[in-house]
Amino acid sequence: MQPKFTYYLLFLITFAGFSQDALQEGFQLLETGRFEKAEDFFDSYLKEDPQNKTAQICYGRAVGLSGEPKRANNLFSGLLQNYPNDFEIQINYNESFLWDKQYQKAKPLYAALVEAYPTNFGAVLGYANTLSNLKEYEDALKWVQKALALQPGNESALVSKKYMRLGYANELINAQEYGKGKAILQEIFADFPEDKEALLNLANVYLITKEIDQAKKTYKRYATSPKDSITALNGIALAEHIGEKDKIALKVATTAKTKVVRFKDVELTERTYDRYVQALIWNRKFGEARRTIDSLSTTYPDRDWILALNATLGMYTGDFKKSIKNYDALLKKDSASFDGNLGKANALFASDWIIPAYQAAFKTLEIYKNQKDALGFIEKLNVQYTPSVEEHAGYTFDNGNNTAFFTNTTASLAASTKLSTTISYQYRTTENTVTGNKANSHVLLAGLQYKLFPKTRVKTIFGVNNARFMEDAYTQPVFNIKLLSQPFKLQNLELGYQREVQNFNADLIEREIVMNHYGLNYNLGTNFNLGWYTQLMHTQQTDDNVRNLLFTSLYYNLFRKPALKMGVNYQYLGFQDQLPTIYFSPEQYRAVEVFADVRGKIKEGTVYRASAATGLQQVEEDPRTTIFRAEAGVQHQFSKRLSGDIYGKYSNIASATAAGFEFTELGFKLKWLLTKQPLFYDRLKR
Repeated sequence: MQPKFTYYLLFLITFAGFSQDALQEGFQLLETGRFEKAEDFFDSYLKEDPQNKTAQICYGRAVGLSGEPKRANNLFSGLLQNYPNDFEIQINYNESFLWDKQYQKAKPLYAALVEAYPTNFGAVLGYANTLSNLKEYEDALKWVQKALALQPGNESALVSKKYMRLGYANELINAQEYGKGKAILQEIFADFPEDKEALLNLANVYLITKEIDQAKKTYKRYATSPKDSITALNGIALAEHIGEKDKIALKVATTAKTKVVRFKDVELTERTYDRYVQALIWNRKFGEARRTIDSLSTTYPDRDWILALNATLGMYTGDFKKSIKNYDALLKKDSASFDGNLGKANALFASDWIIPAYQAAFKTLEIYKNQKDALGFIEKLNVQYTPSVEEHAGYTFDNGNNTAFFTNTTASLAASTKLSTTISYQYRTTENTVTGNKANSHVLLAGLQYKLFPKTRVKTIFGVNNARFMEDAYTQPVFNIKLLSQPFKLQNLELGYQREVQNFNADLIEREIVMNHYGLNYNLGTNFNLGWYTQLMHTQQTDDNVRNLLFTSLYYNLFRKPALKMGVNYQYLGFQDQLPTIYFSPEQYRAVEVFADVRGKIKEGTVYRASAATGLQQVEEDPRTTIFRAEAGVQHQFSKRLSGDIYGKYSNIASATAAGFEFTELGFKLKWLLTKQPLFYDRLKR
């Protein structure tokens, strides 16, 4: 960052000793930034006095500062041939490279100049600004301090120092060295107490590090005038959102919107309405947000922030095509837009266009080096496709005196964003502690998943199940094939066939019952928090029995953070043949229950989940009995590559054995990412 007047700050120094009354008007034009008029003035003057060195230097400055730095550079280069080693010409020649943003060329010239004139304030400050423009902030700060030692309290040097610190802090923050970045920003207040730019930058760091209270305090420090209080309220609304208090965020944003009408400040008004609509979207008030955006589009046509709001609304409502369209329009106007580039990456990911999503994120990082959100987005993608090993182990027991221990080890490998493979080994041993019957099973599976096109994929699993009951053993093939798709917005459909061997307890393993399941799962979401899930399954068994299952659930999302949903479940189960002495197989079973499910964060890296359901179940014409089911678990991210999960389950719902059944399961999961990134990652970056 550089102060706006840096490019002509040397003017006062260079010409402080001039006393030519004929040139005073031109000097005044340069000092006040009217460079085009200054150019006309000195051009006219030089026609009468073409050899006047002072006028030639002033003319070169006016040319360069009015937008023609290369031409100015040529003018000063010509003057140096006529006046070799002239300091005034040399320093303006050097500065012309800064006007043209040729900082690398300026650096050695200034280095030579300060070596020759180590006590010249203008040369030392020019060198410091050159280093700052090259983002060599530590050296720049050393040199600006030398300039201030030559002229203590010089306003131009202090302003340059401030912008050097702002630039240095930004660099440290992008490198995620937040503590150092905050310390550098705090140093600005020694020279400029409660500086507005420093306060906004400091508040932004607190938002990034999620120090919500500190961010709000900093915004309050910023609010020293009615206008500034609007900016502060906009920032506080964002802080409340990051702190997961969206209702408060909307209240604050509404207050800012009400107050901003007092000011005829278009930019401030736009920023305030932008934040207000964002707050509506955060609170899922989509209809009101849509109407407000449409109204704002009339008042503020062709604005980038309107496009961004439309895109954001599309992301929240599942209309990702609309989001991509708006992000494309935004990038057409501003190809370097951060919201446009990373927003499009997220929209592409949500649309299941994975490689384009990666590319959009890479482009964001090209423009915004080491940007935290872009790096986090790429990391999120990488986790899905990085080779991994997962271990799942558990212990179960029930009131039928059955106990079981199982373990399942799964290795996953993604060859590309379209093709992934798995191999797994499952072992289960079960025993009835009363009868002494024991059995175990070994299942080896290989899986393949292929994406036919975005949001439509086929998943197949093939393998063998080897089961042993006491002294008898058998081997059966097993497989599972599914078609998973999202046919319409906010809808998921799954069609599948599965062949599995019954292995719930030792007695069932002995009977070698193979089940052929034909199933359909369908979930419908809405933008008004209501959802509906349905499962249909038809099962044909090798003992010639047939089972039909219907499960449907109507639920409502009460909160987002923590995520809480409640609803009603209905289940119907019916068998063709009733074999009560062998396994639970009623002609008709019905159950109705209410349930609640909550998921949230304990702390960074640790999340919890808990659910419970209760209701009534009825087996054929038997009296109704009470159902109760509960499950709870905690997951912790030990590192970027290792996570763990412990859980427990309890249920008394009628199942594979009989009514009046009680079942408990305790278990854990560990997942380890084998590499830092997907195997195909390097190919994506080429």
